[in-house]
Order: sequence, then C-alpha cells, then structure tokens
Amino acid sequence: MSDNRTIFFIIGLLLGAVAGGMLLPAMADATIGHKDWQVFIASALVTGFIAGALILTNRGKLPPLSVKQAFTLTSLSWLALTGFAALPFAFGELDMSYTDAFFEAMSGLTTTGATVITNLNSAPPGILLWRALLQWFGGIGIIVMAISVLPMLNIGGMQLFRLESSDTSEKILPRTAQITGSIMRLYCAITLACVLCYLAAGMGMFDAVAHAMTTIATGGFSTRNESFGAFGAPVAMVAIFFMLVSAVPFVAYLQLVNRKFDKFVRDEQIRTFFFLALIAALIMWLYQLSMLEQKPTQALLSAAFNTTSILTGTGYATTDYDAWGPFAVALFFILTFIGGCAGSTACGLKIFRLQVIIKAGWRYIRQLTRPNGVFVIRYNGRLLDDDVANSVVAFVLIFILSFSAIAVALSLMGLDPLTALSASAAAIANVGPGLGPEIGPSGTYAGLPTQAKWVLSFGMLLGRLEFLTVLVLFAPSFWRR
Repeated sequence: MSDNRTIFFIIGLLLGAVAGGMLLPAMADATIGHKDWQVFIASALVTGFIAGALILTNRGKLPPLSVKQAFTLTSLSWLALTGFAALPFAFGELDMSYTDAFFEAMSGLTTTGATVITNLNSAPPGILLWRALLQWFGGIGIIVMAISVLPMLNIGGMQLFRLESSDTSEKILPRTAQITGSIMRLYCAITLACVLCYLAAGMGMFDAVAHAMTTIATGGFSTRNESFGAFGAPVAMVAIFFMLVSAVPFVAYLQLVNRKFDKFVRDEQIRTFFFLALIAALIMWLYQLSMLEQKPTQALLSAAFNTTSILTGTGYATTDYDAWGPFAVALFFILTFIGGCAGSTACGLKIFRLQVIIKAGWRYIRQLTRPNGVFVIRYNGRLLDDDVANSVVAFVLIFILSFSAIAVALSLMGLDPLTALSASAAAIANVGPGLGPEIGPSGTYAGLPTQAKWVLSFGMLLGRLEFLTVLVLFAPSFWRR
C-alpha cells in the first residue's frame, strides 16, 4: 500500500497559507468596521484547523513523491484550496450559494477572471481583496508548477523546460529549490513595482494593490464594474506593460539578472509572443480606424489594451468590444486560445506549442515532397525530440476535444451557441470574459445554470493544470500501475 503522507502534509501546508491569507481581508474589513471580518476570521480558523490536523498527523520523515502521487497531489491540492477558499464568499455579505462561491474561488486560483458578482462597486473591500489574493497566489502557484512539476511529468511538451540538466552550464541556479525561491522573490518585486506604477498613474492605494496582484497573475479580477474603463489612459498603459511582462517566462528574467542577455533576446518563444501581440494590436487599430471611426490615439490605446488582455489571458477590458463587430469578435475568439509563454502566469495553449505544431507540420510537408530526405525540428537551436513533438500534438488535440465537449455540454443546458462556445473557450483557456451580452466584458456568469457553473469550474481546472494532469486520474490503468 502506497504511503500518501507526503501528499496530505503538503496540502496541509498549502491550506495553512490560505488560512493566513484570509487574515488580510479580515483586517481590511475590520478597518472600516464591516462585519465580514468575522466571516474571514471564522473561515481562517476552520481552514487552519484542517491544515494543522493534516500537518500534525503526517509529520516526521516523509517519503519522496512518486510520479503517480505527483499527479494526484497537483489536482487534489487545487480542489482542496478552492473548496476552503470559497468559504468567505459563501458566508459573507454577498450571500452566495456554494456553487457560486466555488466558481468564484476556482476562477481566482486558476487566474481565470470569470465572475458571478454582479455589482463590484458595492462589494465589501475584504471580498475584493480576497479575490485579488486568490489570483496572486494562483499565479505564483502556476509558475512553480510549470518549472518543477509539469516538466517532470512530461505534460504537453513541458519537458522542454526542465531546469535540471546533465550539462551544468545550462543551469540557471544550482538547484530547482533555489530557482523557485528566486522566482518568488522576483514575483513579489514585480508586483511591488506594478503597485507603485499604478499609484503614479493616478490609482488609489486599494485599487492599485488589488489590480497589481491580478495584473501580475494575468487574472483579470477588478474592483470596478467597468474594469479598466473606470480609470484613465495612464493607468491603462501601465496595465499593458505589466500584462506583457507577466506573460514572459519568469525564468527568462533570471537570465537577465545573471547577464545572459543573448539567451533572452534569442528566445524563440519570447520573440514570437511580442510579435503576435504587436500584430494583433495593429490589426485591431487599423480595423477601428476604418470601421469605427475613432480618434487614432484613442483607437490605438483601446486596441492595444484589449488585445493584450485577451492574448495574455488576463481578461481586463476598457470597453465592451462585443460592439466592435463580427471581425473583432472573431479575432478575440482566436486570441483567447493562443495565450502567452510557458513558465509565465499567462494562459491558453502557449506560444511554444503553436511553434512546435507549425514546425512539425512543415517537416511533414517536406517529407512528402522529398521522401528520401532526413528532416529534423529545432527549437531555440536545439534538436527537438520526436517524443516532445508528439506530446505537444497530443496536448493540442486534447485541448480541442475538451473545448468541444464543454461547449456541447453547455449547449445541452440551454445556452445559445455564442455563449456556449465562448464560455467553454474562456474557461479552458483561463481568460475569463466570454462573448455576447450575458458573459461578455460587460456581463457576468451569474445568470448561467448551476450545472453550467460546475462544468465551467471543471474546465478552468483542466485548462490551468494542463489537462493531462487531471484527465489521467480518470484512467483505470493509471491506478493499476
């Protein structure tokens, strides 16, 4: 019988961190005399009690995690954290059902940004801060998972980004634990820089802190109904910069710190990401100038902000881009799937997978035209193993099948085609707002059926944990091995 004490011990530590995090919104509510501070304290006590029980009953010399246990821990920890993080939503002033509370918490921890709260302007500050904290915690969790867990599990081509190598010259820092610590410090430093820039651009302190956490996490939760439409152009420009910063691999910033500028500049994934962001913004800018007759500077800022927000999976909005016409809707729908770079807080398929798919497809075409030729795939100057290419192809196929299955399920629940398709895409790509009047940038997910919210919560978990990490748990052969 396998020893799962390590799994429960780690979950206990994570729940302890969540319990500690609940004290911050408790203080925010207590400062203004809002009664929800009692809800956060009670939720912290319940969560802390469970965390303490898990830690104390599983302490001692713990066995290392097996691959099977790593898969189990990844999914189980996210579900456990979401279940307890939902408590303040369920028992606070907003009086959410547990379904809505779980949906909101899952959206926060997976940095999706879909919300069921219909009036953010009147929501208690503790709830707004808790939403931001959930996305901030989820963002650093995703980065740590991307550099330490997913490469070990060979998920979707992430083995390309293994930190440990037999060639010691390729190591950024001596050990994975050191890299994780460095990235966490970097994450905090970038968040602080974002807070200061928002303050300088004219945001108030509370809004600056909350939006900085959700910007760096590319999460998209805002404190206002109008999202970034409630703030001026300087604030929007700060957001564009930090959304782009957060969609770049955080390990790449350590290369800059270590003065490896050439590796950063030559990285195929980073260059392609910025190229796509520029092209998407220019296309939308030209479209607005020709079809919507906006002022050039206003159109440029609007195009750059909203395309960057969707491409990075952040989900902020400065306006209701549903009203821009069919072309804009189609472009945003495509951008929903693409996402940012692997090893960042961004969501979606990730740039490197699209690059590998294109390279593999081009190699196949060349093999058809020259059957006797020998063709290889290179990525960032290295030969790409066929196992990696096959893993990426399988991941993209599962992504498409999952999107289709969720969209069909939502349609069977009575959602119209546009809402079903865009909600499915927004959930598995962890973008947040969908398309259409109900769940678009000016709407919320509050009106969806209860069953649809649970399906979308599962879709968010699938997309954030890279599909196979979750789906493999449903394979009977996985448990028999």
